[in-house]
Formats: sequence, C-alpha cells, structure tokens
Amino acid sequence: MADASAAPDQGIETVIVPVERLDLIFAPRPWPFAQKRRAEIEAHFAALRCSKPALWNGPVLLLHEHTIAHGVFHGAYFETDYASLLAWRHWGFPDPAVKSCFAMGALRGSDGAFVLGVMAPHTAHAGWIYFPAGVVDRSDVDGARVDLAGNLKREMREETGLDACELEAEKGWTTVLAGMLVAQIRVLRAQETAQALRARILAYLAREAQPELADVRVVRSPADFDRMMPPYVTAFMRHVWKEARTDGA
Repeated sequence: MADASAAPDQGIETVIVPVERLDLIFAPRPWPFAQKRRAEIEAHFAALRCSKPALWNGPVLLLHEHTIAHGVFHGAYFETDYASLLAWRHWGFPDPAVKSCFAMGALRGSDGAFVLGVMAPHTAHAGWIYFPAGVVDRSDVDGARVDLAGNLKREMREETGLDACELEAEKGWTTVLAGMLVAQIRVLRAQETAQALRARILAYLAREAQPELADVRVVRSPADFDRMMPPYVTAFMRHVWKEARTDGA
C-alpha cells in the first residue's frame, strides 16, 4: 500500500528540519475519531471502492505525539485502519492531534537529478507525483520500535523494483512538516543517471500486473516541477538545492 502522502492543501506552511535519527515507538491507544464515526467511515470507504475497487482496508499506523530535540525526532504511533486514515484526510483532518508520519526515498541519479513516481489510476491518490513512499503498518514494528528505514526499503522495492542495497543512503533524515503530514525523507543515491533509473523503473512497471506507479518523472530544477507534485515535495527539493549552493559557496 503506497498511498502514504496524500496531496496537502496548497496554503499549508512547510517546515524543514534535518535530523540525525528517528526514535519511534509503537504505543497503541484508542482513536475516538474512528470509534465515534465508524459507520460514516465505512460508508465513505465503500463509496471510494466503487470507483477504485483495488483499494484495500488494512491496519495502518498514525502518529499521536512527537517532539524534535537535539537532532532526534521522537514519536509514538497507534494503530487504526486505512479507511479511517482516508476519511480523516478527506474530511479535512478533524482530529488535529494526529499526524500521518511516513518515510520517503528521495531517489537521485549519479547526475544529481531526482526521480519521482506518478501514482497509478487504481490508487487512492491517482496522478500525484512524489518520491517512493508508503503507509506505516504493523510489519514495520520491531518489538516496541517502529522502523521507517525498513519501511522505506520495502516501498522502494515494491514501487520501483530497485533494491536498497544498490543505493547509497545519506546519513540522517530530513523531517518535512506540512500540516497534518510529516514526511521523513532520506536521499538515496544511485550509480546510474536519472534517465537510466527511469528506464529501469519503467521496465519493471511493464512487467507488473498492477503497478503502483503509472509513470516516472525526472526533476533537475524547478522548471521540471508539476502542479501534481505536493508542495512539501517541491519544498524539499528546493531545500536540497539551496544547501548545495551554500556548501559550494
């Protein structure tokens, strides 16, 4: 399931905070929103499935508390279902204490260009363009810890066919805070150019019966931005380019 990063409202402020590591735990608790509005949520999901029958309602994790201190992002997750997550987002985030916190792999070719995917028509957010990402679920829980690095490796493989072992992960994460969304982004560098990566990913998608991506985009500068790229994704790329200019000054 790779619909972690629904497109946020255009007017939401984006805050970018580089962190050295993530300290995430699984701390189950009830979610009053999902309990009180159960019937409405089920009806909403059933309506969505009429147009997108491939949607699957399984258990997912959402963040219910977090802090950033001394270079560490601390957070605690609880479990809900995908139908509740979608309703919460589609209805304007009625519980502002909850966040959708997910990992994204900022794939970069050897030429420095970014590689992004276009979500396929059967997904919940068809047409949106962003880095490989996925919802966090119980398979990402190791004891009491939540492993976003492992989640990122799995989603990269499922969406693009690329194995994380062939990519060089930069140290640390970039936390991008965008309203109710918290993207934990890690740059993954490949030895191939962005165009070569695009060709490999497209070949992988052609072999899949129901690929999660419909296309692959290469972004070298803001001139390649698309209105279907969420603002927090383009803000991250601008941040990376700005940092590169600063380091090279």
